[in-house]
Amino acid sequence: MPENVSILQLLGPVVLALAAVLWVMGLVRLLRRSRPRTAPWQADPRLSGLPHQRQTAPALEAVELTPAERDAFAGLVRQLGDGR
Repeated sequence: MPENVSILQLLGPVVLALAAVLWVMGLVRLLRRSRPRTAPWQADPRLSGLPHQRQTAPALEAVELTPAERDAFAGLVRQLGDGR
């Protein structure tokens, strides 16, 4: 035990740590007590606040490339592939 530290200064961190542990335990008990037993969304799996989703995918779009654009794209792919 250091000479220049009083017993109260040594007990301070211990008391604060004990208070923090007790506070966390009380908070956990309070949150567990207020938690509902069954979640209300388990009764109805559909979310009524969301709009109805489409069952099919949107139509695919395609654009024809010119030969110059195809060559430029192929050059870009080769350039990016060489970095690996």
